[in-house]
Amino acid sequence: MASVTTSQPAVAPLPAPVHVPATVRIEPPHGWLDLRLAEVWEYRELLYFFVWRDIKIRYKQTVIGVLWVVLQPLLTMGVFTIFFGRLAKLPSEGLPYPVFYFAALVPWAYFATSLSACTAVLVGNQHVITKVYFPRLVLPFAAVCTALLDLAIGFVVMMIITLAYGYRPGPAILLIPLFVLLAQMTALAVGLWTCALNALYRDMAAIVPFVIQFLMLASPVAYSSTLVPPRWRALYHLNPMADVIDGFRWSVTGRGHAPGPMIFVAAGMVALVLVGGLMFFQRIEGTVVDRV
Repeated sequence: MASVTTSQPAVAPLPAPVHVPATVRIEPPHGWLDLRLAEVWEYRELLYFFVWRDIKIRYKQTVIGVLWVVLQPLLTMGVFTIFFGRLAKLPSEGLPYPVFYFAALVPWAYFATSLSACTAVLVGNQHVITKVYFPRLVLPFAAVCTALLDLAIGFVVMMIITLAYGYRPGPAILLIPLFVLLAQMTALAVGLWTCALNALYRDMAAIVPFVIQFLMLASPVAYSSTLVPPRWRALYHLNPMADVIDGFRWSVTGRGHAPGPMIFVAAGMVALVLVGGLMFFQRIEGTVVDRV
């Protein structure tokens, strides 16, 4: 009996999927409230890269390196202890002068370093922002995050000095991250303004050191906030760094002034300046490439 074979039609292979490149449309912000913070979150890996790059550049091929982060506040503490403590005999809220001054210099050094770095970040990265697009807000955010390493090192030294003088921190030390956050937001809020203005007017880089020096005199770094007359206290505490420094001393040593209601007013001031800085920064972002 002959076998019958049936032939089946050959199945043609499916065509390979064609990958169409995505089209990204880059437009300037529409309106003052178009802050595009979600876009900054999308570029968070780039933020990490900038922070890591700045840390490596700062400590690469240095003689002293990380030791300078400790020596600078230690030397300043020694000068303050001799002249403001031993000679001028300013009150120290019952604390030894080294503890009193170093507890203030640690957060202040972070604020001053962050503000200086934030001011120069656009001009210092002009070779990057003129070649590729990314949210320019990443740069000032990276500037205030890079100095956190210096703050952490200074905080460890501060704890060693505090413990050496017999002060044991209590539960209030858990509030340290809140004071660090307030200092960081203050540096970012002011830095957004100075950063944008420095891209437009180069003489802003010469003004910022004077601003930092003035703010240091307006903050209880070299003196106690108890010396401020009561009628000026409300105006004095509009400076957020005054509450940050008092908060650092109080949370680490248990002496000094605990945060009062004025810290919420200071936080409100920071929020107001920060939102204004974000709006101003975004307005000049479209023209910053032509100006730097």
